[in-house]
This record gives sequence, C-alpha cells and structure tokens, in this order.
Amino acid sequence: MGTRINLRQMHLRFSQDIKSLLQRLAEQPLTLGDILAETSERGFCLVITLLILPFLFPMPPGLTGPFGGACLLLSAQMVLGRRSPWLPKRIANYKFPRPFAQFLLQNLGRITKVLEKIARPRLAKIAHHPLIWRINGLCISLLTVLLILPIPFTNPIPTVGILLLTVATIESDGLLICISYGITVLITLFFGFIGYAVWLAPSLLPSIFK
Repeated sequence: MGTRINLRQMHLRFSQDIKSLLQRLAEQPLTLGDILAETSERGFCLVITLLILPFLFPMPPGLTGPFGGACLLLSAQMVLGRRSPWLPKRIANYKFPRPFAQFLLQNLGRITKVLEKIARPRLAKIAHHPLIWRINGLCISLLTVLLILPIPFTNPIPTVGILLLTVATIESDGLLICISYGITVLITLFFGFIGYAVWLAPSLLPSIFK
C-alpha cells in the first residue's frame, strides 16, 4: 500500500508543479526569470510547458514569436547539456499575462487528467541518461521550430509533442520519452508533407483549372 501511495505522489509531480505555478501567476505577476530561479533544473521543462500550453487553445496574434523564441532558447541549452537555465534579461523580465494564467488554470484539469493516465516513473535508466536530456532538447527545439512556422491551425500538433516530452522528463518516464520520439518523427513527416504540397501547388494548380 505504501509503495502505491509513493508512486501516486510521484505520478502527480507534474500536475502539482504546474498547477501551483499557474495559481501563483494568476494571483501575482511573476517574471520568467523568477520562475527559473525557483525551479532550477526542473525549470527547463516547467517553463517550456508554461510557454507552450497556450498553443493548445486559440492564441491572439503576436505571441507565437516571443513564446516560441524563449522555448527554443531553453531547449537549445538542453541540447548543449546545460542543467541551469538562462534567458536574456529582456526575456527573463517578461511577465506571464495573468488572464492567460487564469484561463489555463481553468482548463488545466482536462489536460492533466489525460497526462496522469499515461505518465509515471518507468525505465529510469533511459529517463536519467545524460544523452537523453540532450536528445529531448533537440526534439523540443525541432518541434518549436515547427510551432513557430506560420501555418494556420497547426499549432496544437507540435505543442502536443513538446508537452509529452516535458511531462515525460519531469516524471522520469523513459517509456513515454521513447514514444514521444516516435511522435516527433511523425509530426516532422506531417509538416514535411505540408511543405512538399505547398512546393508542388504552383505547378499543379494550372493543370487542375484547365
């Protein structure tokens, strides 16, 4: 029984962390630098999660660049093997909008309910391997680039991939990390197909309308 309770508490780590963080942001403005200072190594995945969660919902114009840029900068540091996150002062001083935090907090239950069913500590040797940290950063960087691309209605697709990677990293879920790599490949192929279709469009349209 004690083992089950301990596993359950570990299982809820991501949900508790992100909920607590959003509650604080909804009550008082915090900068990204404040959040990183408090969360240390876990700040990589927590702040990346915080930055990409809004993309699961309709986003006002103008936020994709700043949010995506900060996410890309953090994930690039993971690729380099850094364990202490750093952001330029201009980005670190950015205060996460309180209305966004309140909106995400209201909808957080639906997201964490799904994640809690699929994420748990598994395959610890994979999850804690130093190379996996770098590969996770590489995958998040790639998905962030796809997220930033100005393709209508596609934001939630790479967002789901990033979210699975950050949750798997926080929960030390080696199995979910491996599954996320496969999902990253599928998402990349999907965007590659869109790019190929756009490239072919100018030559195909004239023949279609003949």
